[in-house]
Amino acid sequence: MQNGKFVISLDFEIHWGVRDLKRAEDYKTELLGVRNVIPRLLNLFEKYGVEATFATVGLLFFDTKEEMLASLPKKQPSYVNKNLSPYHDLSIEVGNTEKEDPFHFGKSLIDKIKLAGQEIGSHTFCHYYCLEEGQTKDQFEEDLATAIVTAKKYEIDLKSFVFPRNQYNQEYLATLKNHGLISFRGNESAFIFDPSAKGLKLKLSRAFRLLDSYINISGHNIYEVKKLNQEGLVNIPSSRFLRPYSPRLRSLEKFRKNRIKRSMTKAAQSGKLYHLWWHPHNFGAHQDENFSFLEDILKHYQTLNQKYGFQSISMGNLAEELIKQ
Repeated sequence: MQNGKFVISLDFEIHWGVRDLKRAEDYKTELLGVRNVIPRLLNLFEKYGVEATFATVGLLFFDTKEEMLASLPKKQPSYVNKNLSPYHDLSIEVGNTEKEDPFHFGKSLIDKIKLAGQEIGSHTFCHYYCLEEGQTKDQFEEDLATAIVTAKKYEIDLKSFVFPRNQYNQEYLATLKNHGLISFRGNESAFIFDPSAKGLKLKLSRAFRLLDSYINISGHNIYEVKKLNQEGLVNIPSSRFLRPYSPRLRSLEKFRKNRIKRSMTKAAQSGKLYHLWWHPHNFGAHQDENFSFLEDILKHYQTLNQKYGFQSISMGNLAEELIKQ
């Protein structure tokens, strides 16, 4: 039987995933906390021998606003909801450098990830929403091409892709493959993870997803590794969002942790895939509590590695393994 695989992916976006920083006062602590979170994550991954994929928004790669503005794609998303686009008033909202504006630049953090030998993947160039009304396949393709060119300037070859807001779009998979990407993060199959849900359905889905973090509603969400390869493009679906620590729900932490550990154990015992993901800014507040929780998960991974051969692997490395088979 094939050894199980343990995949960790992180959606690295800072402010580009937050629609309007002026309305996001509650997020500022989390966003600024990323400056400490990334180095702590890298140290913890090294300590426990863990590979991870940091799916990074292309707009974070630049040293200066001047360089950023000169690198924007000509075709930009024509969302019906104009507030979704980051390009409006970009020259006014963004500062000149990372030191001046830590919300919109992340080059120093990308350098740390690269130096640590962890995979840097794509989270699109502009945090592009692939299911929103008004945007087109051509606009997505130019966004992706711009992200690839930007990363190559820093000697980074993008192999893995994560859809912003998990807006998985089947029609865009050929575009990923045509531009040389070999893996993407798919979604869990249960209805509560439908990225197109709106209105009452969305509210119900969020409520069930919260409950599912503590008790098993949607199943273990583990996958047969050999079935992931789709003709050279590997779907590495999510198993669990690592929900951040909440003081209001601290009495339920043991249930949240056991939910993850049981599914990891099931994957290790059956030789299947378990894929854990979150955003670095999710750890920006209550950092000690979040890192203590994660370290317990990684200790459990080490136990499973020693007992069952459970293997930590990045999205890109897993895809390369499967494509070669």
